[in-house]
Order: sequence, then C-alpha cells, then structure tokens
Amino acid sequence: MALRFSPKNVWHVRNRDEIELFSKDYAKFIDFSRTERMTISQAVLMLEEAGYVPIEKFDGNSNKVYAVNRAKSLIALNIAGRLEEGVNLIAAHIDAPRLDLKPQPIFEEEKIALGKTHYYGGVKKYQWFGLPLELHGYIVKDTGEVVEIHIGQCKDDPVFVIPDLLPHLDKKDSSIEEKFDAEKLTVVFGSIPLAGQEKEAVKTYVLKLLNERYDLTEEDFVSGEFELVPALKTRSVGFDESFLGAYGHDDRICAYTALRALIEVENPVRSCGVILFDREEIGSEGNAGAKANFYAMFLKRLLKIQGCTDTSLGIDELFAKSFVVSADVCPAVDPMFKEVHDPTNAARVGHGIGIVRYTGSRGKSGSSEAHAEIVGKVRKILNEENVVWQVATMGKVDRGGGGTVAKFLAERGVCVLDMGPALLGMHSPFELVSKADLFETYRAYKALLERFE
Repeated sequence: MALRFSPKNVWHVRNRDEIELFSKDYAKFIDFSRTERMTISQAVLMLEEAGYVPIEKFDGNSNKVYAVNRAKSLIALNIAGRLEEGVNLIAAHIDAPRLDLKPQPIFEEEKIALGKTHYYGGVKKYQWFGLPLELHGYIVKDTGEVVEIHIGQCKDDPVFVIPDLLPHLDKKDSSIEEKFDAEKLTVVFGSIPLAGQEKEAVKTYVLKLLNERYDLTEEDFVSGEFELVPALKTRSVGFDESFLGAYGHDDRICAYTALRALIEVENPVRSCGVILFDREEIGSEGNAGAKANFYAMFLKRLLKIQGCTDTSLGIDELFAKSFVVSADVCPAVDPMFKEVHDPTNAARVGHGIGIVRYTGSRGKSGSSEAHAEIVGKVRKILNEENVVWQVATMGKVDRGGGGTVAKFLAERGVCVLDMGPALLGMHSPFELVSKADLFETYRAYKALLERFE
C-alpha cells in the first residue's frame, strides 16, 4: 500500500492514438455546438443514433428514453430496474460566457452601423475586443414563424468585431473597469449607406439586408435570441499538440463526455442518465436551469409508467437513493499565476479528472460539499477501473471561488460530487484542456454510471 498519494500523468498510462481519436470526435461536436439550442440538437442526434426515444413516444417497452426542455436543456435515462431504488446521473451545463444582443440593438454613430450587447456570464471584457465573432440568432416573429440566423461559422461567411482603441490614443491611466466599459462592447454591423436615405442611412441599409435575406424587421429583434461567440475553430495547441483549444469547453466538454459515457454504458448496476442544463453561468436561474423542475417531472412520469401510485413519495425516494456527478470543469494551475492556488490542493494538466469536494467561496459559502462516504465509493470505483484522478479546488481560501449545479441537486436530497477536467484560461474566448484529461473524464463518467450503487 502506498503511503503517499501522487496522481499519475495520463500520458504515461494511456494510448495516445485512443486519446487523439476521442479528441477529434469531441472537436467536431464543440465546433458545431455554438449555442445552447445547437448543443441540444447535437445531443439529440447522438442519443437517437444510440436508440434513445423521446418521452412522447415512450411506452415502457424499451429502456432508453430522453426529454428536451424548451430546446435548451435535456435529460436522458437508461432504465435498469425500479427507479425508486435510485439512479446514477451525470449533470452538466451547456451555456457558456458570451455576448448577447440587446432587444433593440442596432444604432448608427459616425456613419457606422453598430450593435449593442449585454455580456452573459463571467467574462473579462477586454478579451472580447478585436476578436472575430459569429452571430447566431433564433427569432420567433409575431406570426409564430421561426427564423434562424447563423453567420460566421462557415469559412466564407463574414464575421463581426468589436474594435478596440488604438494604443497611440490610449495613454490615459485608468482602471480596467473604466477602460473596458461594458457599454462600449458594440459590434460593427456595416458602413454602406442606403442610396436616397438621409437619416441613419447605414442602419437602414443593414435593416434592408436583414429584411431581404431573412424577412426580418427591427421589431423582430424584440422576440429574438442573438448570441455573439468567438469565430474560432477548435485547434490542437503546442509543439506536442497535447492541448485542445476551443471556445466553450466550460462546460460543453462535460456535456459531451457525459453523453458519450451514457451511450457506451453496458449493463449498468442500476438506471443511469445525463442531465444537460442551461443558465449555470448566471446562477442556474429560469425554467431551463438546475433550479427548474423539468427533470423531476420527467422522472415522475417514468415512475408512473413503472406503476408507482404515489409519484410524490416515489420521486423523494428516488432522489434520496441517487448519486449525481456535478460535471463541471475546474481550474488548472497556470505557471504564470501560481500564486492564486494552493499547490497541494490544485489540479494540474495531464493528471486526470479533478475531484472537487466543495466549491463556494470564502467560508465555503454557496457550496455543496460531498459526504465522505460518497467520495470513498467514487475513489474505489475509479481506482478499480484504473482511472487517473486528482484533487482540485477553486483556488486559495479568500482568493475567489465559484459554484456549480451541485447545490441545487443536493437540495432535492441527492448525494452529489463535483468532478471534471482542469482548464487553462477558463471563461476566456479560447480555453485550453489537456487531451489526456478530456479522455480520462469520459472514462471516469462511464465507470461511475455503470458501477456506482
């Protein structure tokens, strides 16, 4: 028995070809999954190819079922036995920091058409200046017609940019908050004036183009969801290509690894599944986030199909006996910013999935801390399956902190543990993950879905 704990380096124990193949599959997924709606559509394709059916068509004769909630969240379950005996779930979120267009975004200033934005989630605003951006829109007109816009994702598409102030004229000493004012996050839409138009000719020309191409008017923006995301493709990073750089690793990396794990599960000891949430980056608010009731309704419906006569009691029993991995990324030690971490309790790239006993900030405020019994069972399974894992925390005490969906699931009575891969540059437009940690995360989720009881 080893007296000291020292996490392994995944590259020493895994086949590189296997890691690279998994990374390529993930890259295809995340390059398409630019918004919550697009991520859910990809998830549905993966599930249906694996034999999962929507709850509306489920009659109890199969064991693979899923439900989509408002096109932005999802739950899928592989049923094995009575649900009152508990289930194993991997819960991840699919929203990512971005810029949204305001309800009435288009204005003209100095003969340039611009779009007003409102940032979503925790961003460093300066990172979004001078960055090529894609625009993804989902609009419901007052007629009920749905219009989708996707510009910037394809090679020949134009992109959008928020121009920064040139250094020659930026000599004023001011704080980051003053220098990068959120109201200055205005994206360039165009500069050609509409012939014969005297007032706001450039804005009018942009509106004319939108009308001709998508049959939109300015009023239609009010009932539209427009997201600006980095127009950056997933790329290998480094001389050794050991990193994968992409927008939205946090937390679509956990969504993908959870889906792959569920789809490839064989003979689970009990029912297992995946939940994908929206709105985690802003506190899990709304009816598509972890505070919502859609997944409990789904489970109650399945309990009823199984013959449960009191679904209110049945769902409480189900949650009390269930185990959930709150699947979210954790911070990796950055060599240039080591001072923000406790090195003894920090995750390092290439050393496997991070186990985060608690999140929160300062005195563990806002945290859901996993019980020792749960962590002990998880350790046993991971060790027996030769999964490489490490300890992770959210940095030094009183330095900062953060939260996940864990506490909202714990409030239902579920035993929850945060687990996920470590990232460099988390919440930046181009985050980095070790390909080895990506692969090991999938292996960990699969083992826990199959074996935890």
